[in-house]
Amino acid sequence: MNDDRILLRAARLVRSGKYGASIRLLEPEVVRYHDSFRYYYILASACLRSGDFGGALTYFRRGREIKMRDPSVLLGLAILYLRRGETDRVVDLCLEVLEKDPRHRKAGKILETVRKSGDPDILAAWLESGRISRLYPDLPSAPPSPLFYAALAALAATVAGAALLATVGAGLLNNPFASAVPDRTGMETVNLVEEDRARPVETGGSWRLVLTKAQVLETYETAQRLFRDYRDEAARFQLNRILDSNASAAIKAKASLLASFAAVPGFDTIKDKYEYVEVARDPAAFRDLHVVWRGMATNVREGEKTTSFDLLVGYDTRNSLQGIVPVAFDSALSVDPEKPLEVLGRLKLETRGMVLEGVAIHQARSLTAGTDVDGTGK
Repeated sequence: MNDDRILLRAARLVRSGKYGASIRLLEPEVVRYHDSFRYYYILASACLRSGDFGGALTYFRRGREIKMRDPSVLLGLAILYLRRGETDRVVDLCLEVLEKDPRHRKAGKILETVRKSGDPDILAAWLESGRISRLYPDLPSAPPSPLFYAALAALAATVAGAALLATVGAGLLNNPFASAVPDRTGMETVNLVEEDRARPVETGGSWRLVLTKAQVLETYETAQRLFRDYRDEAARFQLNRILDSNASAAIKAKASLLASFAAVPGFDTIKDKYEYVEVARDPAAFRDLHVVWRGMATNVREGEKTTSFDLLVGYDTRNSLQGIVPVAFDSALSVDPEKPLEVLGRLKLETRGMVLEGVAIHQARSLTAGTDVDGTGK
């Protein structure tokens, strides 16, 4: 699932009332979307409506850092302040919304509520009534599902279907439904030609793997098939076999080019997951692959734009330790060393051994009760 589809699916989940599912889908992707306003707005909306006001606080605050004067974010923050009884801030935020949009109905309604509910007990009773939910910022937008458009086209398809199938059956037209998965464009440039197949191996030299001619060709074709099936990590594993073997220089060059088709996966899109124990037996065979490993973080080092720690692989249950792998992210993250986590990262080999270039982490949030909504510390 590509980035846009993840956000689209999350927005649809929120709009259908499946707030927890939306949160579970998005929270592991915080590194990928660390500068995405839409990502934080969807998460904040889901948390607000699920009753996770601490989460809503965190994500609306981050959204405001990206878009300082977005009315929906300002309204969300006003709602949170109203729940906390901090009416001065509520008024300031609503006035800021009305300055940008004088006809903003919800901001005006919140101001009216604050004026009428001067007594804290009256305000508390109003909050408990649940009527505040009517003033929540709008749900994140989500275009209709392709199924909606498919339904609109169903009648026309039914009418035309018989004629189309008859034409296909007669061999006059290629079947347009032969493949449901779009092919990766450009892969034809890395197909093996007759010369490659005639001389697939080198003679003389030393390699990690020695393959027969048939094995080289079969391994390369397997990698191509796996890429077409969007099983990128399994394909990279096969390409590493080619690159470490006695395959010809021409085939190795095409293997390197083929490897460039690999995409960075997410927790929900990675199809082939290699366990630490398997990788540790022969790390070189798995270099540059993405892995998902569970464990605990230790020696956490948080910089302004970087985060690094040592992952105690397998220690999430605190019963066994499979190994220790350094992890480095090129963005600032909050990592709790007291809680288990999952790390999605790209495996690299250094003189000290295996390391992970971090892509994303999945760890339950730990929010401080006194965290401020707008981050000003007021």
